[in-house]
Amino acid sequence: MKKLSFINKIIYFINSIVAVLLLLSFTLPFLPPKTFPFLSVINLGVSFLILINGLFFIYWLVKLKRQLMLSLIVLVIGYFSFGSLYKFSSSKKIETPENLKVVNYNVRLFNLYEWIPEKGIETKIIDFIKTEAPEVLSVQEYHPHKNIDLSFFKYKYEHLSGKKTKYGQAIFSQFPIVNSGSIEFPDTANNAIFADVVKGEDTIRVYNIHLESMRIDTKVENLKKEDSERLFKRIGTTFKMQEFQTELFLTHKKQCKYKMVICGDFNNTAFSYVYRKIKGNLNDTFKEAGNGFGRTYDFKFFPVRIDFIFADEAFSVNGFKAYNDHYSDHYPIMATLSLGK
Repeated sequence: MKKLSFINKIIYFINSIVAVLLLLSFTLPFLPPKTFPFLSVINLGVSFLILINGLFFIYWLVKLKRQLMLSLIVLVIGYFSFGSLYKFSSSKKIETPENLKVVNYNVRLFNLYEWIPEKGIETKIIDFIKTEAPEVLSVQEYHPHKNIDLSFFKYKYEHLSGKKTKYGQAIFSQFPIVNSGSIEFPDTANNAIFADVVKGEDTIRVYNIHLESMRIDTKVENLKKEDSERLFKRIGTTFKMQEFQTELFLTHKKQCKYKMVICGDFNNTAFSYVYRKIKGNLNDTFKEAGNGFGRTYDFKFFPVRIDFIFADEAFSVNGFKAYNDHYSDHYPIMATLSLGK
């Protein structure tokens, strides 16, 4: 530090704070949000903290200063604990007759209230689904819009609530659904649903989870107006609700005897407590076969992945794709799976 200029000392001080925050964030997936609700807020900024530490590392590397070791060590710890934020490998794509294509998509009521100022968004969503032709479709914030026709799926299970505007979750399938139901979350319109799908000789449990939303307006001008203390308090409360909802889901999941696929909008990142608990020993299909950031949410500041498809270890993950089609505040994702024989 003695050999650093005054400006570089300030930069290193900021670097130290950011590195400590990132290191702290690596412990949060193991700490229940109801115990540390304020600290859990850091989860939302992990991607940002990784990127900033990467920039600090590059800065000190260019300067040929040993201070680069601070961010480097923290980034290496994060890599071996959680994997890379960005997957450099090419996306896996294995074609086989046994493949099962599963799409997860939060459709935001098919743009019912015209959040996207463009006509015909709902039909563009349907055209997208037809083109990609998944055998199983998991939808959050589903609404039986008058212009929506998903009858090309042979089977469906939907669970709707609301008085004036019906909305909820839905699962569509090209294979028979022999059992279905809902896991109700108290004091919210969010819930989890399931459908037991029969493909050949196999019965597969498909879960569709929509955890509590933080209701953050991602527009810069609106974020500036919001009181930071109130915002942090609301996020902490939301994380505690998500933890409770996760506990309800896991209780239900324990009773399932089938191989399973878990889809959903978790409203939280891959560095969160709820992600770790729900994933359990399942495979995150993005990590197994995806590439890039795997962005699933339209957040302007940095790429955010809050929608997931997990698959039982009995499945081979033969492909994964995160799309850029902007018809909602979420982006669709698709996993291609096959059951080993």
